[in-house]
Amino acid sequence: MYKVKIFVTLRESVIDPAGDAAMKELKRSEFPEVESLRIGKYIEVTMAKTDKNVEEAVQDMCRNLLVNTEVEDYRFEIEEVVAE
Repeated sequence: MYKVKIFVTLRESVIDPAGDAAMKELKRSEFPEVESLRIGKYIEVTMAKTDKNVEEAVQDMCRNLLVNTEVEDYRFEIEEVVAE
């Protein structure tokens, strides 16, 4: 079995209104040390072992469904886990 952790972030060139709003609120809440903030997504997928290449399968999932590649970047980590 595989555990896949996918981290999705907006591209630097894309405006992040949620991040801007959160940053303004943090500064208002006495956290002046916050210089920037961007909000992304974390996706966790558990996959059964397969004959397919796991990395290719995850790339396909991200490109075709999980990530808007026009405005988002992503990276992922694959961990093989032993069923207990």
